[in-house]
Amino acid sequence: MSEQTPEPEPGQAQEQEHGRTRQGAPQPRRVVVVGAGMAGVQTAVALREQGFTGTVTLIGAEPHQPYDRPPLSKAVLLGKAEGSAFDVDFEALGVELRLGCAALAVRTGAHVLDTSEGPVPYDVLVLATGAEPVRLPGTEDVPGVHLLRTLDDAERLRPVLAGQQDVVVVGAGWIGAEFATAAREAGCAVTVVEAAGRPLAGVLPAEVAAPMTAWYADSGAVLRTHARVAAVEPGAVVLDDGERLPAGAVVVGIGARPATGWLAGSGIALGEWGEVLADDRLRTGAPDVYAVGDCASFPSRRYGERLLVHHWDNALQGPRTVAADVIGLTPAAYDPVPYFWSEQFGRFVQYAGHHTAADAMVWRGEPSGPAWTVCWLRQGRLVALLAVGRPRDLAQGRRLIEGGAPMDPGLLADPARPLKTAVA
Repeated sequence: MSEQTPEPEPGQAQEQEHGRTRQGAPQPRRVVVVGAGMAGVQTAVALREQGFTGTVTLIGAEPHQPYDRPPLSKAVLLGKAEGSAFDVDFEALGVELRLGCAALAVRTGAHVLDTSEGPVPYDVLVLATGAEPVRLPGTEDVPGVHLLRTLDDAERLRPVLAGQQDVVVVGAGWIGAEFATAAREAGCAVTVVEAAGRPLAGVLPAEVAAPMTAWYADSGAVLRTHARVAAVEPGAVVLDDGERLPAGAVVVGIGARPATGWLAGSGIALGEWGEVLADDRLRTGAPDVYAVGDCASFPSRRYGERLLVHHWDNALQGPRTVAADVIGLTPAAYDPVPYFWSEQFGRFVQYAGHHTAADAMVWRGEPSGPAWTVCWLRQGRLVALLAVGRPRDLAQGRRLIEGGAPMDPGLLADPARPLKTAVA
């Protein structure tokens, strides 16, 4: 989850150029969706659900049937499931799948997508290529170094867990914690190496992330903070102080970035993090091109800044806005309350909102306990919360963020009181 400062919104001066089909105008004949993950699949489904009758082509670089990613770090990784294919009948929906087909370039003036299987013309193009993991420099050709983003990644890691190998995880972010959780469940010895002084240093304040440090030890994993990797060798990770950590496998979880490198030279504007800059209907500055999910940022009026949200719920919600705009329904501005969850070390962690502009923080419950919530306020109104083992707080808090009701901090701090009753 990250954000950027607002920039001029793409598409605002192109209301007529985008080819949108307002009332009485014909629908576009051909919609091409690039990316067969959650955002791409849901775009295809939403188009049909909202009445689009033209052709829909879904293009995916992987050869597998489109699948959901969250189970990869859980059931698939542990061998409890063979896959996580979406329960979507693409044939019945009239959606053409082109799998194992990589997008190479876009010629926006000609309305053509160039792919590894040849050119694909479009009337409307939807970019849904997601994000790709950041690699640890110098490890590309080192055996035993893994990422965890795709089904193939999970399949390669399953024997590591089944063989109870010693594992070193580089990065104590969300994916690092989830993999460490699965590896400990499988009986692996796990050491997590984190350059910062605490887990989740890039996304949560120190006082909120600090209680999570104990979760590693409680699970039997070793967390090494202020530790940097100098080199990875077959069978070992070498730290910058010279210490060598035995490693039958190394899993790198140091972040992800939008998978947009293939758009170079297309004229489609990219932001600081390489993401596609979309407007509040998820339109890009190029005619008839939209962007949705992990590969795109959008302006949030609620939070007063541009948001880049790398989470499942954003990939689920955004496609509805894209589909409505494509078929001419003039959707409301896309401005969701960001939401995600993580299962780690026996705890269910949920987050809603965006806390960086908050001016106050309120705890509900003791962070040393099994269940607690942190609420962030701005000018007395709830803007974000993180709930550990308190799903009811999350559900009620998400609605309160959407409604913008003023809160009473004193009432909010009482963990025995339903959060929804803490309205001022």
